[in-house]
Amino acid sequence: MKTFISTHGRTLALAGVLILLAGLLGYVALRAGPLAPVPVTLATVESQEIKPALFGIGTVEARFTHKIGPTFAGRIKRVEVQSGDQVTKGQLLGEMDPVDLDDKLGAQEATLKRAEASVLAVEAQVQEVSARKSFAEIQTKRYEQLLVARSVSEEGAQAKRQEWQIAQASLSAARANLDASRQELIRARAERDGLIRQRANLRLLSPVDGLVTRRDADPGTTVVAGQSVVDVVEPGSLWISVRFDQQRAQGLSAQLPAQIVLRSRAGELLAGRVSRIEPHADAVTEEVLAKVEFAQRPQTLPPIGELAEVTVALAAQKSTPVVPNASVQRVDGRLGVWLVENGSLRFIPVKTGATDLEGRVQILQGLSGGERVVVYSHKALEANSRIKIVERIVGKSS
Repeated sequence: MKTFISTHGRTLALAGVLILLAGLLGYVALRAGPLAPVPVTLATVESQEIKPALFGIGTVEARFTHKIGPTFAGRIKRVEVQSGDQVTKGQLLGEMDPVDLDDKLGAQEATLKRAEASVLAVEAQVQEVSARKSFAEIQTKRYEQLLVARSVSEEGAQAKRQEWQIAQASLSAARANLDASRQELIRARAERDGLIRQRANLRLLSPVDGLVTRRDADPGTTVVAGQSVVDVVEPGSLWISVRFDQQRAQGLSAQLPAQIVLRSRAGELLAGRVSRIEPHADAVTEEVLAKVEFAQRPQTLPPIGELAEVTVALAAQKSTPVVPNASVQRVDGRLGVWLVENGSLRFIPVKTGATDLEGRVQILQGLSGGERVVVYSHKALEANSRIKIVERIVGKSS
């Protein structure tokens, strides 16, 4: 009998322990396990105006870059500037070796003088032949009168006519020679002027007040026609070539204000404005390209190619329901928010509008204001998920 009681007691004790463990396991499952409520943070939908803005990354570029180099192949004689030097309009940047160009110019000067002398000589010849022609004409008329009076023979009058005709032909030839000499003078002068311009092009001059950004060749280097020796940019032509997300670029237009932060000057805001929107977008990255210029030229010019962060303020939108951007989720291909009603969840499809840089997004359809929506959750939610409202979730922004 005692043995039965002892065995029965142990059984009851074991059953009690098992019941206690099962209760404890259930408690843990409901509180911290898979069946535990999901911690969530909530936000109340409010109607307010939103000031959207675009953020993009760009690089510093020069609108106008002057590539200074020779107009024909040659060897560099000297370069007077270095990268980073400030230059003025007309300043000598370098010079090409003339080689035999000065000798050619001297020879062409001699050819020009010979052509000028030839023109003078032919002009004198024309005057001489013209005088002979006039004399021959007078003599011919005189002999014609004497022939009528029977004072000279027919042969004498005919000889004077021939002399007049020969003088006329000589004058025509002399005038043709004069035209040819003048054309030769024009050709010689044009070749001389071309050599002078070619000689002047050996001097590499700055076309503007600017900054030397590159020096691509040194004295003694042979360069071809059109090859750049020195690059000069106009400081006032610096701007930022920026890329913006196409989906957020609605409303982007020229003259909108912008803020520029150069990578080398983090924390320093520079005022700017959108100069223009490029007519070609990037189909691969799905970005719109824009040019943003500085409102005032920076005192210290940034290097060409430096990265910059650009924020463009768009026009303010009318008052609509607004939610945090993090609350908008995509469930089963539909865009919407998790609405909390009496402690239960309900997924509401919505149509979104503009967003701002503070993480707020317009709700154009689906919400009217005053609703409570889930912003962050510890894990993915479902319609039958149990939730627990908390102030913040570790690892998530409140």
